[in-house]
Amino acid sequence: MFRDKDLDLLARPLHAFLTVAPKAGRWPSPRPVWYELAGDGTLQLFSFAEAPKVARLREEPRASLVVAAPIGEPEHWVAAEGAVTIHEDGAADLAARLAARYYDMSDPAKQKLVAEWKDAPLVRIVLRPETVNRYAG
Repeated sequence: MFRDKDLDLLARPLHAFLTVAPKAGRWPSPRPVWYELAGDGTLQLFSFAEAPKVARLREEPRASLVVAAPIGEPEHWVAAEGAVTIHEDGAADLAARLAARYYDMSDPAKQKLVAEWKDAPLVRIVLRPETVNRYAG
């Protein structure tokens, strides 16, 4: 489903923007998230189990995730939409992998934060892309 240029972009430690179904009377409100492209083609992220986005995903298990190249690079983005599942297993391991990707883990404060996540109520969110849109200028 992803093309080679998509995979190159998704392999970078960029922020993605996750959009879930809004609460009644609200507009969709994307949230910046860390993500990982798994070997099976899913996009995975973690969250605290009590986060509002997780509650919304439990009610409406669909989402979109957009990743874009940073300013100063040619315009390039990938948007994936699909069904979402929420898992209790693997969230702490995913959080640790993503922290190593996005943080300077030689920083003791970051090490402490990531260690605290091991005991936190985290969930792993798995998005299975059904539709992928893209632009690469």
